[in-house]
Amino acid sequence: MEFWDVLGEQGHPLRATVSELGPLLLARLLGLNDTQEGVLLLDLKDLQALIRHVGTEARTYQIQYGNVSAASIGAIQRALLDLEQQAGDRFFGEPALNVMDLLQTDANGHGVINILASKHLIQAPKLYATVLLWLLSQLYNQLPEVGDRDQPKLLLVFDEAHLLFDGAPAVLLEKVEQVVRLIRSKGVGIWFCTQNPMDLPGPILGQLDNRVQHALRAFTPAEQKLIEAAATTFRSNPDLVVEEVIGELAVGEALVSFLDAQGTPGVVERAFVVPPFSRVGPIPTEQRQALIAASPLQAFYGCSDDRESAYERLAQRAEKEALQAEKEATAAARQADQEQARQERAWERADAQAALRAEREKERLLLSLAGEAGHALGGRTGRSLARCLMGGLLGRRG
Repeated sequence: MEFWDVLGEQGHPLRATVSELGPLLLARLLGLNDTQEGVLLLDLKDLQALIRHVGTEARTYQIQYGNVSAASIGAIQRALLDLEQQAGDRFFGEPALNVMDLLQTDANGHGVINILASKHLIQAPKLYATVLLWLLSQLYNQLPEVGDRDQPKLLLVFDEAHLLFDGAPAVLLEKVEQVVRLIRSKGVGIWFCTQNPMDLPGPILGQLDNRVQHALRAFTPAEQKLIEAAATTFRSNPDLVVEEVIGELAVGEALVSFLDAQGTPGVVERAFVVPPFSRVGPIPTEQRQALIAASPLQAFYGCSDDRESAYERLAQRAEKEALQAEKEATAAARQADQEQARQERAWERADAQAALRAEREKERLLLSLAGEAGHALGGRTGRSLARCLMGGLLGRRG
């Protein structure tokens, strides 16, 4: 027996990459509409980084992918935050599940029972449904064709199967219907377990050949209608009034209908169910942990692997852009400093030249005044005064 758990608490971590999930399941998981689904293109932090990048570079991608609105980016980011709070970040990552590990056998050639622990996962129904539908699609895509086998080589039992289809868009239902119809050729059998067969979509219900119906109780008119509808899914038996028998079934009893040797559904019969020859109820935690530790799969799935991917590459790109921007800013600041220094030197030269011109103008004016004064006074006194003024000017200049 092998135990699996998306949370990695009660079994080997069950993981998938975002790219493996595909756009349909991812859009359904995030609750996106058709327009927002088209924005998505890879672990959870990769997707968050990619969405932030698309948001900041929306104009760059507009020609190729159409308008990327801020409202769509915001809706996706909020859905990613909600998914992360529901432990969706633990589902996305590596190493991703290799579905062939579900087909391993023991030393005696006996098959191994794989149990997906869903105690906490069931509280996040969208994530639970997405995990199961992804598992179904991976089996369909990876297993080879084996034709019509007498017995399946793998049997899947989906509990609370109605959660797989609640709110599923039509295109996803068509895909599941196709997989359910064709996966038997891959040697895979499927059992959907739910309270009432009417919980399943009609096209899916029509693909199910073998049916086991336990008791249904009707206390309201609506419940009575459900019982009547459930009764019509069986091939009638003139010896049984199915509507009445469904409500009378005791513990260990069921109404059954199986295919005969020619592949025709048999009439409904009332039958007893053989009780399991094993422990009823969950095994002790210590025994579970011992089985997990002893499994040959633990060495591979027990450790997470965070390879370089979109998050790291976008982070490296952002770091390079930041360094380049810093270099450009430093160069611009250096150039601005150099320009300011050049301007200040130019201002200093201009001030010096202006001061020199002012000094020369002052000297010219004084010389002119001295000459005029000497001429006006005339004689020895005027010439003496002029020589004093000239000597003073010449001595100052010297």
